[in-house]
Amino acid sequence: MAKRRHHTPEQVVRKLREAEVRLGQGADVLTVCKELDISEQTYYRWRNQYGGLKADDAKRLKELEKENTTLKRLLADAELDKAALKEIARGNF
Repeated sequence: MAKRRHHTPEQVVRKLREAEVRLGQGADVLTVCKELDISEQTYYRWRNQYGGLKADDAKRLKELEKENTTLKRLLADAELDKAALKEIARGNF
C-alpha cells in the first residue's frame, strides 16, 4: 500500500496548474494524474477545493480552516463548562 503524503496548499495549486496545462495539451486525466503521482479522485477533490485559487490564497484558506477548527473546539469546551455549572447550580452534582 502506498504511503499517504500530505501536500502543502502551494504544492496542490502548483500541481493543479501543471495538470491544467497538460490537459490543455490534449492529455487525458488519468495520464496526467499518474505523471503527477496523485489519484484521479485526489485531482478532482483538489480541483473542487482549490480550483481558481492562487498559492497565497490556498495557504490562507488552510490557515483559516485550522483557526476555525480551534474556535469550534473552544466553543464546545465553553458549552460543556456552562452545562456543568448549570447542573451544579441546580444541586445535581
